[in-house]
Amino acid sequence: MGLRILQTELHVTPLRTRMPFRYGIATMTEVPLAFVSVHAEIEGQRLVGTASDLLPPKWFTKVPDKPLDQEVAEMERVIRHAMGLAVGRDADNVFQLWRGLYEDQLAWAKAEGLPPLLANFGTSLVERALIEAACRALQHPFGSALRREQLGVELGAIHEALRGSTCEALLPPAPLAATHVRHTVGLGDPLTEADITAPLDDGLPQSLSASIRTYGLSHFKIKVTGQADADFPRLDELAGLLGKETPRGFAFSLDGNEQFRGWAAFREYWEALRARPGMEAFLGHLMFVEQPLHRDVALDAGQAGSLADWQGHPPCIIDESDATLESLPEALALGYAGTSHKNCKGIFKGVANACLLRQQEQGGVARLMSGEDLCTIGPVALLQDLAVMGMLGIGSVERNGHHYHAGLSQLPKEAQEQVLRHHPDLYRRSRAGWPTMRIEDGRVSLASVSAAPFGTGFELDVEPFERVAVFEA
Repeated sequence: MGLRILQTELHVTPLRTRMPFRYGIATMTEVPLAFVSVHAEIEGQRLVGTASDLLPPKWFTKVPDKPLDQEVAEMERVIRHAMGLAVGRDADNVFQLWRGLYEDQLAWAKAEGLPPLLANFGTSLVERALIEAACRALQHPFGSALRREQLGVELGAIHEALRGSTCEALLPPAPLAATHVRHTVGLGDPLTEADITAPLDDGLPQSLSASIRTYGLSHFKIKVTGQADADFPRLDELAGLLGKETPRGFAFSLDGNEQFRGWAAFREYWEALRARPGMEAFLGHLMFVEQPLHRDVALDAGQAGSLADWQGHPPCIIDESDATLESLPEALALGYAGTSHKNCKGIFKGVANACLLRQQEQGGVARLMSGEDLCTIGPVALLQDLAVMGMLGIGSVERNGHHYHAGLSQLPKEAQEQVLRHHPDLYRRSRAGWPTMRIEDGRVSLASVSAAPFGTGFELDVEPFERVAVFEA
């Protein structure tokens, strides 16, 4: 498949959350939504692919005193740079073009003093848009194109241990039909109706208890601050609430939000939590702990101590520390059980990570790949994200965009109708008419996103949004 990138465009539109989303050291109330379009010539056809993501401050760079507008500007900067680097490039296949772009963007970021996680965000948006365009040209969904080796993926070029292996051999033979919604319990979220101080009237549930009843939830992601005085009473309350509201059982993950500076500090916290009355039974429902250590020390045994020395530790995975192609092997060597997948960290990187974990599972080692969220919403980002999760076989995926945003109410009417028309299994019409996620029995369908070229299945008109950058060959 010969291809060449002719043009890239960046459009942005502002969004407001329906309720504050407190995660880690930040509370989101408004956030830009970015769209990157790639115009490519593929086998003589000119096609357009589009990718999208929110630009959430305090995730790509968790620096407490950095102004929020500066963080947004940095995200736009790395996106623009990747777009500029991409224009005019040609390659024999999508993987080859991505790999060259990845390396050049990373080298630039290193020279500019920008962290790899942030730099690769820009690369991933171009990568996603290009994948969509290529899958349109191939007339195959992403999962099928991947397993048929039509995108040129070389797993051994990412992880040496995978040299000679194929996606077809290590990935599931077909995408999942549905996945559990692992509902985020933010640090400021009301747990019951009595906790609500600013009631909403948009037809969507606001408290955790109402969300469970409305959506039939059974999987949860609970955020913690790392401060026992704040976390432990809340976890006590959650243990009681989930036990009462989910009679068929539940499972949950804990998000450490990078709150600890070493394994000794996290172990002290964990053992104190386990010692609380009734907590041992609650922790029996734990799936894993996500990124308990700050990214500055999480992959440095010299500073953080050794996880392997802690017998009986809970399964721990990296998230923010999964910044480069080398991050997962480094984490596994230190005793982590696996990593998360987010499209913002890269599609081919996530695929190779999933294959590496699967290879080790086949060798008898317990491994984990979770699906996590970046407050992702439609009409593009959520759909592409779910398409990848289904293809990787991830059966429990954190979802929070449907909870902190009033569906797709802030998007143009035509985009809303396109989503409802193409994805009736994933979206339903709210009482006000705008699309909101269709969550039934705690799950969402993946059928329509898996059948589309790459999640979306329609060409989104980005012109109603502000165009802030364009690069042409």
